[in-house]
Amino acid sequence: MILSMAGGVLCSVSVMGCYPLVPAYFAALYLEETGAPVLLGMMYIGMLIFMPLTAGVKYAVILPVILGAVRLIEWANEGCPAWLAGLMAAVATMILSFAGGLLGWRDQPGFTAAVLEGFFIFGAVILLHRFLHILVTWEWKRLPQEKDEHLKEERLLGYAESFQGLSQIFHSMSVNRNAYTLDELGHIQNELTGKICASCDSCALCWERDSAPVYGALSQLIAGIWHGEVPDEKSEEQLGVYCKKSRDMVEEAMRVFERVSLNRAWYHRLLENREVIAEQLDAMVYIMQDCAREEQVLDQKEKRLIAELGYRARELGIVVNEMHLIETLDGRLKLEATLKSRLGGCIAVKSFLSAAGHVLERRMRATADAKSFISKEPASFIFYEDTVYRSVQGISRMKKDEARISGDNFSFLELDRGELLLGLSDGMGSGSTACKESEMVLDLVERFLEAGFSVETAIRMMNSAMVMKGENDLYSTIDLCKINLYSGRAKLYKIGAAATFIKRDDEVECISATGLPVGAKTIVDIESHEVALANGDFVVMVTDGVLEYLHVPKPEETICEVIGSIRTNNPGILAKRIMERVMLFTGGVAKDDMTVLAACIWEKG
Repeated sequence: MILSMAGGVLCSVSVMGCYPLVPAYFAALYLEETGAPVLLGMMYIGMLIFMPLTAGVKYAVILPVILGAVRLIEWANEGCPAWLAGLMAAVATMILSFAGGLLGWRDQPGFTAAVLEGFFIFGAVILLHRFLHILVTWEWKRLPQEKDEHLKEERLLGYAESFQGLSQIFHSMSVNRNAYTLDELGHIQNELTGKICASCDSCALCWERDSAPVYGALSQLIAGIWHGEVPDEKSEEQLGVYCKKSRDMVEEAMRVFERVSLNRAWYHRLLENREVIAEQLDAMVYIMQDCAREEQVLDQKEKRLIAELGYRARELGIVVNEMHLIETLDGRLKLEATLKSRLGGCIAVKSFLSAAGHVLERRMRATADAKSFISKEPASFIFYEDTVYRSVQGISRMKKDEARISGDNFSFLELDRGELLLGLSDGMGSGSTACKESEMVLDLVERFLEAGFSVETAIRMMNSAMVMKGENDLYSTIDLCKINLYSGRAKLYKIGAAATFIKRDDEVECISATGLPVGAKTIVDIESHEVALANGDFVVMVTDGVLEYLHVPKPEETICEVIGSIRTNNPGILAKRIMERVMLFTGGVAKDDMTVLAACIWEKG
C-alpha cells in the first residue's frame, strides 16, 4: 500500500511537460507483483490530482497497455525481464506521445522530448526494478547471537569429551587379558586340594609343612597344563610318589583347567564386545565434534548477492519462497532454495543454475536426485559449487567356474560434497554367501558416508557390526578409493585388499598393502595412501582373483605391464581388455571370482 501510494505521489513529478516516472515506476513495481489493482487505482488518483487533463488521459491509457504487454510476455516466456518491460513501456509512451501530437492535443511534448522520455523510461524501469526488488525482499532480522552459538558448541564438545573418556575406559579393560595371573593359578591349586585332599586320610601328612614335596609335584603339574601340555603317565607317576590319589588329582586338574579356559574364552569375548562398544563411542565422539563445526550461513553478510539472485530468478519467471547462502566446512558455497514457477509452467533448473553462477561468479550444480524442472508446486533444491573434475567408470567381472553368483561386489558413489567413492569388496569364498557378505560391507560403508561420516569412521563402525555378527570365516576384504573432484586428490583405503594401480599415460604405479579383512579383528588396521591425480589419469582396482592365478613370480608387475600396454581413454574398454589379458594367463579358466574396476577423471570444459 505504501509503495502504491508513492506511485500516486510520483504523478506530480514533471520534466519538460512529461511525466516519465509514472510508466517507469508502474512497470518496475508491477514486475514485483505487489497488487496491480491497488497500484493502478493509486496512480489514477495521483493523475487526477496532479496532472493536466490531456497528460492524465495519455498516461491513463499507457498504464493498461504496459500491464497487458508485460502479462503477454510473461505468458509466453514464464517471465519478463526488466529490460523488456522497460522497452515496452518506452515504446508505448512514445507512440501515444506522437499520436497526441498528430491529433493536436494541448500540452503535448515535442518530438525530441518524446524520444528522450522513452530513453529515460527504459533506463528507469531497469534501475527502479532492482531497487524495488531489494526493498521488497529485504528482511529486517537480528544477527544470530554469537554467544548462544558458542555455548552450543561448548556443550557438544563437552559431550564429546565425556564419550571419549568412557571409550578409553572400555579400551583399558583389554590389557593383559591373554596370560594367566598368579592369583588365578593359586585359586586353581586351592580348588584342586579342596576337592581331592579334603576327603583323603593322608591330607595331614602331605600338607603338614610348607616344604612338603607334594607342593613341588602339584605345582609342576599345574605349570605343565598351563603351558598347554597334556599330562601323561609319567606326570601321574611323579605325582604318585607323594600322593596316593594322583589319578584323581590329574583328572580333576584337567577338568578345572577346561572350565577355566571356557570361562576365560567368554571373558575374552566380553572384552571384545567392550572394544566394539568403545569403537562405537569413538564414532559418537566424531559425530559430536563434527556437529560442533557448523557450516557458516552467509545470509546477513551477502544480502546483496541474495537479492540479486532473487531478481534474476524473477526475470526467469521463478518465485523464490526461501533462499540461504552457506559456506561449507571446506570453504565452498552451497545454496539452499525453495522455488516455484510464477505462472504455473515448467522452467528448467539449468536456467536458474546459469543465473546463480553469473551472480555468485562460480559454476553451480544441482544434487544428483534434484528435479530437472521447477513447477508450480514449491520444491526445495540444494545447489553446490561445481567440481573441477568429472569421472567416468567402467567394470569387468568374471564368476568362478561352475559358480552361479560372484562373491565380489563393487560400488560407485558420488557424494554431494564433491567426492567420488570407488568401492570393491571380495567376500571370502564364492557363491551367494560371499556375495551377501561383500554386498553388506559396501552397503554399510555407503550408508555411513551418505550420513556424513568420514571414511575411517565408516570402516570402523562397519567392522564393529561385522565383529558383533560373530559368524566364523565370513570375512570380506574392502578396497576404497575416495577422489576429491575439486582438487583431484585421491585417498586409498585397504583392508585385506589387493593392489591398486594408477595409470598416467604410459606409466603405471602400483599401490599395495597388507592386513586382515574386516570382521577378523576387533580393532581394524586401516592402511591409507594418498596420491595426486591429474586430467586423464586412471585408477584401476582389482580383487585377489585377478592376481593370484597369473602363474608368474611377480603378478603386480605383470598387471602393471598389461595396463601400460593398453591404449584407450574409455574406462570400460580398459577394464574389459585387462580381464581379457588375465584370462590368457589363466588359460581361460576362472579359479576364483575376478573383478576389474577402472575410473578416469577429466577436467570440465
